[in-house]
Amino acid sequence: MSDKTNTIDNADQLLVERVKKGDKRAFDLLVLKYQHRVLAVISRLVADRDSAMDIAQDTFVRAWRAIDKFRGDSAFYTWLYRIATNTAKNWLVAQSRRPRQDVDIDDHEAPELAELSDAATPEAVTNSSQLAAAIAKAMASLPHDLRSALQLREFDGLSYDEIAEALDCPVGTVRSRIFRAREAVNKAIAPYIEDSSASGDKPIAKSTR
Repeated sequence: MSDKTNTIDNADQLLVERVKKGDKRAFDLLVLKYQHRVLAVISRLVADRDSAMDIAQDTFVRAWRAIDKFRGDSAFYTWLYRIATNTAKNWLVAQSRRPRQDVDIDDHEAPELAELSDAATPEAVTNSSQLAAAIAKAMASLPHDLRSALQLREFDGLSYDEIAEALDCPVGTVRSRIFRAREAVNKAIAPYIEDSSASGDKPIAKSTR
């Protein structure tokens, strides 16, 4: 885990300790810090924007009520992520619906797609929009378990250990899912990178990362 991640986790832990002592303003800071990420996670499962926002609000209410149960064994966001996904899935069950199969990638997330690639050729920059769309489409076609693992790694920046905690599965399973997801994305977007591959550029998704 990087020093930056440790700093974030330590700051979150300090806020959590303040919340446990009854400091509501500390919890407000956590809400402000993570509300957009929580909404993004829920929106991957629930298509309706208003419903997703309601579920996000419910997520923070549940987190507030359960804050004393947070022991700090994992990062606060990992714990919050699990509450968000469980709340969304419970809502879907109540509505007798399945999780949405497509993935919304907002404009502010588009630059993060570049983290899937080490290539930075002029051609890649010129075609970045088409490539981003191709990656989004490829990810939308992934099975839910593979897509979730890859999203947590590439978009949310979680470590393998944090992803294992969030998805409640062994680290080895996480590595396997991410490897398979990257392989599938590479295969799907191969037509878009044939030219750059021929010139020696690296593939978009790095299976050895």
